[in-house]
Amino acid sequence: MLSLLVLVSLIILVGGLTRLTDSGLSITTWELFVGFFPPFSNEKWLEYFNLYKTIPEYTQQNYNMTLDDFKVIFWWEWGHRQLGRIIGLTVLLPMIYFSIKHGFWIIKKYGIIFLLVCFQGFLGWYMVSSGLVERIDVSHYRLAIHLVTAFIILSIVYWQFLKLSSSLNKIVVNDFFILKIFLFLLFLQIIIGAFVSGMDAGKIYNTWPLMGVNYFPDDSSFKEFLNLKVFDNPSIVQFIHRNLAYIIFVIYALILFKIINSGNKNLFKPIAIIGFSLLLQIILGVITILSGVKMLFASLHQINSILVILSTLYLVFSSQYKR
Repeated sequence: MLSLLVLVSLIILVGGLTRLTDSGLSITTWELFVGFFPPFSNEKWLEYFNLYKTIPEYTQQNYNMTLDDFKVIFWWEWGHRQLGRIIGLTVLLPMIYFSIKHGFWIIKKYGIIFLLVCFQGFLGWYMVSSGLVERIDVSHYRLAIHLVTAFIILSIVYWQFLKLSSSLNKIVVNDFFILKIFLFLLFLQIIIGAFVSGMDAGKIYNTWPLMGVNYFPDDSSFKEFLNLKVFDNPSIVQFIHRNLAYIIFVIYALILFKIINSGNKNLFKPIAIIGFSLLLQIILGVITILSGVKMLFASLHQINSILVILSTLYLVFSSQYKR
């Protein structure tokens, strides 16, 4: 579980870099049972490159790309796919081994992880396929589904790791309903963050705390919130992402106040870790915006979101289990 936790965190990192480098469409076929090995000959490289030349991203945007340029984006996508295969094997092989050794209850208990990993592979291709015909980029909706599924897998793996590595018994010590709201808002923020990334919405307004000269983007109106296509507007998506971060921080402050009043010292450490990671996340988000979405800051912003989720799950676990 610990190895799987590291691998899933790594693939979220690599997936983010694949998106930031616009590498996701470099391999235009699914290659479910092939593609384990990269191209070794110039002919094979040209085959992949020629396939890439047929999609809109090349014909409308990257038409000046050379073969050497293509190799850079190819390696990111190829590495991302290989990590997915490694994760699948990291789940499947131990599950088979322990099922034979201890019984098929292992499959019943942990099989959901393998099913989600397989489903995630399908979602990856479903996302990529949206950018092969009429668009120069993937659908931000499909990107969001792909990303949030990765975080769901990460959360399940981490929860099982906590249970396996702990001698605590499940007795609900503090049932904070507000904590569940907080976790829900974090996952919602991940979805909105994927929208921002998918539409390059972070590059539109590069000022903070205002968006340009106003708090609300001046190229949009509040009436658009009544439209089902509101999430197709990059400016409003960035506005929502910013303000949801503020709401999350306020909810955190309420949870902190509630925990301090409860006097449960076992929760002081988890809530402190969340506070650190949350404050860092906001700072990284602001720096990312002000920098014009430089790759380093955007990548750190996504990496730290893993820490925010894991630290929150640690708090939830600590609030439900005790010796």
